[in-house]
Amino acid sequence: MKKSNKLYAYLMSSPAMLVLTVLSIFPLLFVIYYSFTDYYYLSSGKPAFIALENYTDLFADQYFRQALWNTVKFTVLAVFFEVLVGLGMAVLINSVKHHQKLLRTVTLLPDLLPPVTVALMWQIMFSNNYGLFNNILGLFGLDPVNWLQDVGTAFYCILVIDIWQYAPFVFLLLYAALQSVPQDQYEAAAIDGANAWQRFTRITLPSISKNIIMVVLLRVIDTFRLFDKVNILTKGGPANSTATITQYIYQYVVKRNQIGYGSAATVIMTVIVLILACGYIRENFRKNSAQKG
Repeated sequence: MKKSNKLYAYLMSSPAMLVLTVLSIFPLLFVIYYSFTDYYYLSSGKPAFIALENYTDLFADQYFRQALWNTVKFTVLAVFFEVLVGLGMAVLINSVKHHQKLLRTVTLLPDLLPPVTVALMWQIMFSNNYGLFNNILGLFGLDPVNWLQDVGTAFYCILVIDIWQYAPFVFLLLYAALQSVPQDQYEAAAIDGANAWQRFTRITLPSISKNIIMVVLLRVIDTFRLFDKVNILTKGGPANSTATITQYIYQYVVKRNQIGYGSAATVIMTVIVLILACGYIRENFRKNSAQKG
């Protein structure tokens, strides 16, 4: 009976799996193949095989190295602060005895907004002439700041926006994890004289440590593909200070039609994301194995 049920499940899901496999494998092979060619979209000739020339040109390009460094730097800072802020909100709201539903709803609102809407909303607040932040500076007699066009502030403005939008996502997952922590552990620790910090470090963190790891892996994979906010707010500027790998690929594939060169950059990005995804898959596999055991 179990074998027949498994066979039936495989037969029913095979058409969808076949379509997903074809749609995934074909574009991947397409990109890998053209990454070794000088394929130019508007050229009528056949693409020539140039081996690793695209890859060597990429790492020789200072713009690409800057985009790669910006992406890594942004990912590390964004994930760190998103997890820190999300965990703080989860612990705080979980400790509140009244109006938890209202607080949860209000906290999750930024994550429910489309990234484009978020970028445009913050663009208005960062405006030089009528933006909220420059108006606040004006109240204290300070000069306005060109937030999104200054090398010293543009990167961190986008960082703040990303933290504001996705810290609620971290909050949601960690808040759900906190619901499974037995309350009698806190009560026993309180009876033994443990203060709030000791209960947090010795009960809360160990209990949700696996969930924190999973959240970190998910956010790293997603943050590494940052594009929409950068493209709307700064276009990678000023002086490439906010350029990311995805923005770099957009410049060379969509705007300049250099498919071969852009494909090489895409392969590099895909490899990095796959390495990060392997950590998530391995951790998820261990978790499922432990539950079955």
